[in-house]
Amino acid sequence: MTKGRILLLLLVAAAIYAFFAFHLGDYLSLEYLKSRQADVQAYFVQHPWSTGGAFAAGYIAVTALSLPGATIMTLAAGAVFGLLWGTVIVSFASSIGATLAFLVSRFLLRDAVQRRFGASLAAVNAGVERDGAFYLFTLRLVPAFPFFVINLVMGLTPMSARTFYLVSQIGMLAGTIVYVNAGTQLAAIRSLDGLLSPGLIASFTLLGLFPLLAKKLVDALRRRKVYRGHRRPRRFDRNLVVIGAGSAGLVAAYIGAAVRARVTLIERDRMGGDCLNTGCVPSKALISTTRLLDRMRRAREYGLRSAAAEFDFAEVMERVQRVIRQVAPHDSVERYTALGVECVQGQARITSPFTVEVGGRTLNTRNIVIATGGRPHVPAIPGLREAGFRTSDTIWDLRSRPGTLAVLGGGPIGSELAQCFARLGSRVVQIHRRDRLLPREDPEIARLVMDRFRDEGIDLRLEHDPREVRIEDGRKVIVCAHGGGEVRIPCDEILVATGRQANTEGLGLEELGIPLTDRGTVAVDEYLRTSFPNIYACGDVAGPYQFTHTAAHQAWYAAVNALFGRFRRFKADYSVIPWATFTEPEVARVGLNEQDAKAQGVVYEVTTFPLEELDRAIADGEAHGLVKVLTVPGRDRILGVTIAGEHAGDVIVEFIAAMRHGLGLNKILSTIHIYPTLAEANKYAAGAWKRAHAPERVLGWLARYHRWQL
Repeated sequence: MTKGRILLLLLVAAAIYAFFAFHLGDYLSLEYLKSRQADVQAYFVQHPWSTGGAFAAGYIAVTALSLPGATIMTLAAGAVFGLLWGTVIVSFASSIGATLAFLVSRFLLRDAVQRRFGASLAAVNAGVERDGAFYLFTLRLVPAFPFFVINLVMGLTPMSARTFYLVSQIGMLAGTIVYVNAGTQLAAIRSLDGLLSPGLIASFTLLGLFPLLAKKLVDALRRRKVYRGHRRPRRFDRNLVVIGAGSAGLVAAYIGAAVRARVTLIERDRMGGDCLNTGCVPSKALISTTRLLDRMRRAREYGLRSAAAEFDFAEVMERVQRVIRQVAPHDSVERYTALGVECVQGQARITSPFTVEVGGRTLNTRNIVIATGGRPHVPAIPGLREAGFRTSDTIWDLRSRPGTLAVLGGGPIGSELAQCFARLGSRVVQIHRRDRLLPREDPEIARLVMDRFRDEGIDLRLEHDPREVRIEDGRKVIVCAHGGGEVRIPCDEILVATGRQANTEGLGLEELGIPLTDRGTVAVDEYLRTSFPNIYACGDVAGPYQFTHTAAHQAWYAAVNALFGRFRRFKADYSVIPWATFTEPEVARVGLNEQDAKAQGVVYEVTTFPLEELDRAIADGEAHGLVKVLTVPGRDRILGVTIAGEHAGDVIVEFIAAMRHGLGLNKILSTIHIYPTLAEANKYAAGAWKRAHAPERVLGWLARYHRWQL
């Protein structure tokens, strides 16, 4: 805490102490006020300005320090100054005092609160920035809410002091008039309880609903403006049109069908989208084969003299296609048709908020969900297109193993495929602009992966910036800038894995005026609505995450809000988002890691458990990696977990469930884990945290007790 904060805290504490130590509250009681009413009124007649100024200063001080007595002073204003001037004085003094309390709370507490609970308060902060004035106005109109609490809590939010003052000045006026007017009849008041009758409180509460009703009206007017120029059909042929049959689109259509809505699902290419055809399923099938090859090459580690496998690269790639075909029925037209979904093949184009054209047909619908996914991003490197390249979409067409494969990119996709092709016998050169692979992970986690890659013969070219691709002597040559010079890297094939971009072209979004974000994704609100309230977007086309499981997660919100939003809408919840990179070692993560916590200013503690000490990992010959847990300092609250090691994506599920349901490490520690399993690592990590927070003083007394028992 800074010297300024300490000084202000001492001054506030001293003032509050003096108020109670010298019994100043006795002067702010109804009995004292009634007994001195005549004297104060007489003094006011003789000294009007000094009396008004002193009264306003006292009122400001009481309000700024959140002391009891503001109600009595408001009555006194009516008794002494009358309705008009009493209202004027109290209105300004109360607003100024409330704003000072707001500023004191902000200066002393906001940074610490936001630093400690910033992630949890993100949605609250966003709501205050967007609609805070409406909510504050509502609270000011309802006397049931203690005003001093509102002052202090609002100081912790992003609301500007100017907005707080102006809204308070207007919002408290009605209540001020009621109390000041009551003060003009001070002699008739028997107790403060009689000031506000149940009927008057109910009237204030109804008045407090006015800002919310006004907001609803404004929203309705905005909707009318958005839909201006678009004719709404008298009747709709369907409740929902879903564009895209990848993970998000399939889930949205499934939910619609499950609640007996009329749903049409449009897909221009193959059902199942990227995940089934070019992403998750084929890559994991290839990883499964190459892990088997790696185990055989490490046969001596398992007590075997030798093990070898003869394989044909084309047969390995054909096996990938067999796996795709085996999974495909889960996402097929036949299955979804049987569920009651109308499946249409073709390129969809949204022609109005209520119509979609596909294959020469015009489909009218009450709601639309855009779930068109994404595609590999191809950087504008001179000569790249002319030389030819592969992406995660087209690498599966290979039937001849590349002698040398250059992988552009150091993220999850590039890293997974680089390791696979190295294990299949290609010479792999992985080129990345950054100083490490997997830049979203903590440095020591990325280092575990990079060390393994180097051990397996992958040539890592970090901090290499591809500038040009040439053809020399029939081979492709990537020219990179590195260390102030130029590096030439020859190869047979190039795999571009430099990220993904949303599929937004050809949908008619620009013509409808549906905006995109700076990242090129469809702009949506917290309910996944676009600028048209009946058009939603989810999955990779909307972001912010590009995972199959988050696409399915968003699809639930999009479908439910589209079908039932008139009754209740649900904000998409991103509080606990896990992911995994299926390299060896496997890397899985949920919540914050260290680099994100530092970037966000979140205070944390770190607990680690090395998998070298885990019995099952030792027995499996995979005793490498770690469990890394971030917690709130001194509290049993998990902020995030990263696991690097065998089956990390499976092992981390226990932590995902714990974070989702507010369970801490003590609960994990007290849960029986089967021995010997990899999941025991979670319990041992919880045990390491427990030991670090052992009550040393209590343990010291226990040691003395046990010695006494000897």
